Amino acid sequence: MLRCLISKAEVQTFIERCMIAVGTQPHHARSLAEVLVEGDHRGHYSHGLNRMDMYVKDIQTGICAKDGEPVVDKESSATALVNGKNLLGPVVGNFCMNLAIKKARDVGIGWVVAHGSNHYGIAGHYSLLAVKENMIGMSFTNTSPLVVPTRGKECTLGTNPISVAAPANNGDSFVLDMATSAVALGKVELHDRREDPIPVGWGCDKHGKLTPDPKQVLNGGGLVPIGGNEATGGYKGYGLGMMVEVFCGILAGAKFSNNIRTWKVTDRIADLGQCFVAINPESFASGFNNRMSNLMDIQRGLDPADPDKPVLIAGDPERENIKKCEQLGGIPYHINVVNYMNECAKKVGVTQLLPCNNLLPE
Repeated sequence: MLRCLISKAEVQTFIERCMIAVGTQPHHARSLAEVLVEGDHRGHYSHGLNRMDMYVKDIQTGICAKDGEPVVDKESSATALVNGKNLLGPVVGNFCMNLAIKKARDVGIGWVVAHGSNHYGIAGHYSLLAVKENMIGMSFTNTSPLVVPTRGKECTLGTNPISVAAPANNGDSFVLDMATSAVALGKVELHDRREDPIPVGWGCDKHGKLTPDPKQVLNGGGLVPIGGNEATGGYKGYGLGMMVEVFCGILAGAKFSNNIRTWKVTDRIADLGQCFVAINPESFASGFNNRMSNLMDIQRGLDPADPDKPVLIAGDPERENIKKCEQLGGIPYHINVVNYMNECAKKVGVTQLLPCNNLLPE
């Protein structure tokens, strides 16, 4: 199957047009589009353009608010509780992380949690906002129940992603951005859309048994935690998912666990809980960036087990994908995804569609 090479600017404006077509405020549409395009640019295709139809539906049905701005319910010099006012997740996320950065600049740390939020795209977008200010950034969110706990067969936790990013020298950085499930749901959806099997260890069927069939995962089954089943350490991923829930749903007073609405079912507001942390290294031992560079150099300098596969740092695969996109002159999208999103755009009255005249082999 072919891929379409599309420039970042074209994808950005396409998403904005689609969101504005259903009534989104232009600056909110821009925030969303930036996060989705960044996801694709970094290689997280499960959280980029592939997700646009979900956001369109949330605004179109009125289950996600299109007017207003987040507000602070409660705050101290280092903390804040934010009401996301049921706005698009990236609008809430940018507001919260910018507030956390301001507090970290003033007192060394900012810890901000939000209730009343929605799906916010890649968690790494927010932790990287702190890195741009030479700070450590952390970002967490709960999600609809998609993950089956170890020994269970019912989804009671979200993919509950974690992102931690730290600056090093010369623009280098450590950027961890991962779900606490074995994979993000979007990767299973992409395999299903392509009619490809999934690796065993990504998800289970309705009986809690691991399966390579994405349809069984998506229809009655669920994702499994990082580690897979109990024998291979899945209980560790299960514990991490619970940790994220403590920081998000519990601490923020948002919905949590199987109280959160079913994925893509817009029968009630999501009321997701999210957590954003910024830490100013200047408040601690001097020379942080130098030590971070040294730490990463140690790992990258290891003699690899496979000469063709060097030891990487979290964030290196994303940097490679960005470099690849820059060399190609755009982002390569699977043609099925482009066709699907163009059909979604037509349904909301958008006529200027994504181009697919620059094709690349799979």
